Amino acid sequence: MSSVYIKDLCVRFRVYEKTTGAVSPEGAGVFAQRDRSHRWVQALTDIGFELGEGQRLGIIGRNGSGKSTLLKVIAGLLPATKGTVKIDGQVSSLIDISHGMRIEATGERNILLRGMIAGLSKRQARERINDIAAFAELGDYIKLPVRTYSSGMAMRLNFAIATAFSPDILIVDEWIGAGDRAFQKKARGRMQKLIDASGALILASHDLDLVERMADRVLWLDAGHVTALGPAKDVVDRYRETVDG
Repeated sequence: MSSVYIKDLCVRFRVYEKTTGAVSPEGAGVFAQRDRSHRWVQALTDIGFELGEGQRLGIIGRNGSGKSTLLKVIAGLLPATKGTVKIDGQVSSLIDISHGMRIEATGERNILLRGMIAGLSKRQARERINDIAAFAELGDYIKLPVRTYSSGMAMRLNFAIATAFSPDILIVDEWIGAGDRAFQKKARGRMQKLIDASGALILASHDLDLVERMADRVLWLDAGHVTALGPAKDVVDRYRETVDG
C-alpha cells in the first residue's frame, strides 16, 4: 500500500546576502567567497496532509508559494528542517526529468541505470530498452553517448525513461511537454497511462482545469503556508475567486 504522511513540516534555507570576488592564495584565479552575512528564508511552515492508495492530490498556489519545495521534500531531494515525512512505496518524481542522466554514457546505459534506480533488476531494465528507444524515436542513436544528441533527442529520451516505470507514488511538477506537436500528443497519452498505473499521485500545476480534472483533493499553498485543503472543486473555486479578485 502506497502512502504519504506529512505533519508539521517546515523547511528553511540559509541565503547569503552577497558574494565577493577574491584571488586564491596560490594566485590561480578568482573564486567566489561568501562573507558571514546571511539570512534565513522560511519556505514551508507547518505543512500537513495524508495521501493514501489510489488518491490524487493537486497542489496550487502562486509562484514562490512553496509548491516545488514541498514536492522535492516528498521526493527526497530536499531535507526537512523539522516535522515528519513518512513515505511508504516507491516514489517517481517528474520534477526534473533530466535528473540522473549521464551524458557520457550511451542512451542504452542510461536506461539501464535509471531503471535500476527505479527498483528494476538489470534484466528487467534491459527488457525496456527497445520500447523506450522506439518511443523516443532515437533509432541507432540509442547506442551513442547522450552528449552526441541534439537537445530535442535528449529531451525525448529523458521523458521516455522518466515515464517508463510505473511507481507506487508519482510526483509531477507541472504537466510535462516534450518535443514537437506529434511527440507531445504521444507524451500526453503516455503520461495519462503512467498516472492511471500509479498507486498515488501528487500534481503541482498552475493549470487549474487540469488540477480539478486530475485530483480528488487540492492543497492550496500561499507563502509556504496551507491556505486550504479539501475537495478539488471547492478549493480551486476559492482560489479562482481570490486570484480573479
